[in-house]
Amino acid sequence: MNKPVTTATYVRCLSYGLMRQLADFIDPQEGWKKLAVDITDPSGGSRYNQMHIRRFEAFVQMGKSPTCELLYDWGTTNCTVGDLVDLLIRNQFLAPASLLLPEAVRMTQEVTLPLSSQETLPIHEKQLPIQEKEVASVKPVLSQSTEKQHSAPPYLSQENSSSQSSNTDFHNFSFHDLESVTNNFDARPESAGGNKLGEGGFGIVFKGYINGRNVAVKKLVAMVDVSVQDLKQQFDQEIKMMAKCQHENLVELLGFSSDGAQPCLVYEYMPNGSLLDRLACLDDTPPISWNTRCRIVQGTANGINFLHENNHIHRDIKSANILLTDTYMPKISDFGLARASVTFTQTIMTERIVGTAAYMAPEALRGEITPKSDIFSFGVVLLEIITGLPPVDENREPQLLLSIKDEIEDEEATVEDYVDEKMSDWDVPSVHKMYSIADQCLNEKKNRRPDIKMVQQHLQEIKT
Repeated sequence: MNKPVTTATYVRCLSYGLMRQLADFIDPQEGWKKLAVDITDPSGGSRYNQMHIRRFEAFVQMGKSPTCELLYDWGTTNCTVGDLVDLLIRNQFLAPASLLLPEAVRMTQEVTLPLSSQETLPIHEKQLPIQEKEVASVKPVLSQSTEKQHSAPPYLSQENSSSQSSNTDFHNFSFHDLESVTNNFDARPESAGGNKLGEGGFGIVFKGYINGRNVAVKKLVAMVDVSVQDLKQQFDQEIKMMAKCQHENLVELLGFSSDGAQPCLVYEYMPNGSLLDRLACLDDTPPISWNTRCRIVQGTANGINFLHENNHIHRDIKSANILLTDTYMPKISDFGLARASVTFTQTIMTERIVGTAAYMAPEALRGEITPKSDIFSFGVVLLEIITGLPPVDENREPQLLLSIKDEIEDEEATVEDYVDEKMSDWDVPSVHKMYSIADQCLNEKKNRRPDIKMVQQHLQEIKT
């Protein structure tokens, strides 16, 4: 018979079943990251740095719970249930805290909500930090009306709808029409005769054909631990961003559909897919030459500069979100996580840590939103351009691509050792120049990273 859990119980002594119950609350929406960045060591410093957090994230790909692995690791320090409950309450994880010590939670005199409810409340109902309130203008609310609107989806707020109707020419497609042009959203890959182009955390992208041109239709579907509210916010945010930000190096939004089972976004079709896939030569596509790679990063930097000049932070810059035209012109995509900053000089704190961990800056893992986080992510992309390697690979040492920087700094390897063997037209000076730019972008301290204009200037010095 299991002993009762008390404040003095060691976390390492909790049963596996209880650990799994905690994980069921904390794993969704990557809530474990909030806990990891708040755990301190005896000196008062952070116990877990960005490398630790990325390693915990790798457990997801292995089918393991990052929450369980985090608690197992922390448990080796002889932390107690009392310590864990304090941590959970401090981060507003009241439901899992009440599993351990119900009385401690009652004493907080706060409403007990499971994580899924806390994390999916409409943004205007959350208690947000001051900086977040200044930029929290997205208020997706599900409309009861089924009447079609031609300039904005029905669950945009009235304020957003009116602003978009005067600023967008996006076409309002019917869901039925998009079903028709995508062969009923044929989920087989294009190489197998289907229409599926790819998928991400917020949806699946299908190839379609409308009015004589190919298009990409993104059907927003909850893939893993994504709530309906998250999907609506993604939909809302993408349209808001694309209405304001139009540039040759940003993917063009053509329209949307909001009258069906799932909201859809319709974009221009990018025949060469993503930079991630082309660097990997997926589907036996030819390697990208060095000169073309240099033009791709210069164009991508131009797109980031446009966003930053217009006070927008992308928050998920990565090679999978850099799409390529038939001439390999890059276009940045996926603006559902992007944020607008009112002053743009101050750091914005957010309750949810979002983005892709292999690209995330240290401050982003703590929930800070800053343009310098985009710079860090772009630094990882530059390493991909040089090496042709994916940002993370469990079967590789080091697993994280950004870790090669440490090897090169420690003189255990050279930049030349990592140059993509599939390229034949590279030269040492230009590769070293690009690596130097990547090295500056990947500085752990955000204030020591260059801004995007400086990055552009350095990239222009590389011959193409």
